Amino acid sequence: MVGLIPLIALSVFSLQAFTGHVQQFTVNNLKQMSLYMSYNVNNFFSDYDEITRLMYTGKYEGYSHNESTNQTVNVNQNEQINNIPIAAFLRTVLYSDKHIRSVFFIRSMDEKIYYETRQSKPLQIEKLPVAEWLKPLEKDPNHLSIYPTHSETYYNSQNQKVITFGRNLIDISGTLTSVPKVVGSLFLEVDAGVLDSLFQELNLNKDDELYVLDSNDRLYYSNKPAPVDSEQAASFKSVNDTRLLVFTSDIPYLEGRILIRVSKQELFKQLTSTQSTVYIAIAVCAIVLLGMGTLFSRRLAAPIRQVLQHMNKVEMGNLDIQIQDYKKDEIGRLAVGFNRMLDRLKVFINDAYVAEIKQKQAELNALKSQIRPHYLYNTLEVIRMNAVYNDDSEVADMILALSNQLKYVIDYGEDWVSIEEELDHLKDYFYIIRVRYENRIDLRLQVADNVKPNYQLLKLSLQPIVENAIQHGIRPKGGKGSVLVSVERLEDKLCVTVYDDGAGISGDKLQELNQLLSKPEAPSKNVGLKNVHDRIKTTCGEPYGLEISSIENVGTSIRLLFPIMVKHLKLPAHEA
Repeated sequence: MVGLIPLIALSVFSLQAFTGHVQQFTVNNLKQMSLYMSYNVNNFFSDYDEITRLMYTGKYEGYSHNESTNQTVNVNQNEQINNIPIAAFLRTVLYSDKHIRSVFFIRSMDEKIYYETRQSKPLQIEKLPVAEWLKPLEKDPNHLSIYPTHSETYYNSQNQKVITFGRNLIDISGTLTSVPKVVGSLFLEVDAGVLDSLFQELNLNKDDELYVLDSNDRLYYSNKPAPVDSEQAASFKSVNDTRLLVFTSDIPYLEGRILIRVSKQELFKQLTSTQSTVYIAIAVCAIVLLGMGTLFSRRLAAPIRQVLQHMNKVEMGNLDIQIQDYKKDEIGRLAVGFNRMLDRLKVFINDAYVAEIKQKQAELNALKSQIRPHYLYNTLEVIRMNAVYNDDSEVADMILALSNQLKYVIDYGEDWVSIEEELDHLKDYFYIIRVRYENRIDLRLQVADNVKPNYQLLKLSLQPIVENAIQHGIRPKGGKGSVLVSVERLEDKLCVTVYDDGAGISGDKLQELNQLLSKPEAPSKNVGLKNVHDRIKTTCGEPYGLEISSIENVGTSIRLLFPIMVKHLKLPAHEA
């Protein structure tokens, strides 16, 4: 919570600051857009004012105008404006701007209506609001009049909105009088969609309001579907509503303004949505962090409670407990130290209270172990002496060889012995074999020059292999046979190979035998080979062990691989 509260406060503050900057930027952007719109609208009215002045300037292609021309005669008698037919003049004005939809000229003498239009629908002259159009020109005959946005009902077009511009044609030839000589009135109908396209850049929402007003708050244009009637001179004073943003920009030509009322809710809807989403994300993150903090706290406290529970059991005298479930962290280290403390405490108690009793028992067991082999050795020696006394030297030598084998086997020394000791034991074993089979089986030993006598190998690793060669190789073949034991050094390995010239092994049986060596379970046959292979693998590692090769009716070779070990040092030979 100490870390979470400042983080939430900072997040909220940052969000509020960002929101404030975005809102201020949006408001400033709308102000600039309203100024830009007022400039364009002012140009809109000015441009069509200039077009209506063509009746006086005559500045259009192919025609010239003399200011001394009598417009009264031209219009009333010649039906001309600027010395060109009225119809031609109206077509020139109509096609001078693509947004002008219709042009009307109403002659003052008889209110005759001349017109040109782009409309495909027929004009219903009786529906023209001529009186409404002329009324502002009668009040102010020297200035342009603008009839606000309205539908072209006289063309049976309710959807098309236009703005009507009107200007009197005054005869300025001769002496000017206080009352202008109005010859006729020119009216331009301009597509109101021009203003629609101008105001599209504001991207107003459906609830936002936009009005184009003159100095008397007379409405000329509105984005609402049913604008207030301009004749009502409705008040568009800025209302004091906190839900709205109000922007105004002056239109010098109308001496009026653009009034924009924007709903804050719609304007900042997306920003408010984003703000709400961020608040929800902050709340969700806070809940998740609190949940994770609670979970981590409980996971941290559970191992500590487990240690405390075990400590209470130790205080009650139970020293046989151990903390089994712990991880590799600080609490795990504490658990390991606790278990080690219990082990040392039990050792200390054993040393202090049971050491003497165990020592006496060990001495008694050692004495018994010594009595049994010595009694056996003494008995064999008595038998051997009787054989010597009876001049039976062969029996005496067999008993001596057997006695040496028993001493070698029963000696509880180290597992590693020198090559010389292992070969001497093999000679004693083979002496009995030779006598038993009447010298039909011969043993040969070959030790390479690069093999030192103090190189070590596993004790009793050769005798089972030689015995297997005799029992399963030479005997089934019958007749005489020989066993060759070769010892050599191959780089960093000691290689001992046992050859026999016996019956050999068939291909299927050889494959089965190799598979047997690789299986972890204990076999029902060939136990000797499997035991030696497993001892070498377990003691020396994966690269070492037995390899069997055989050719049927030729013989078999079994190679044993050991690491180079030197007696007493147990180091690799190059380091020794």
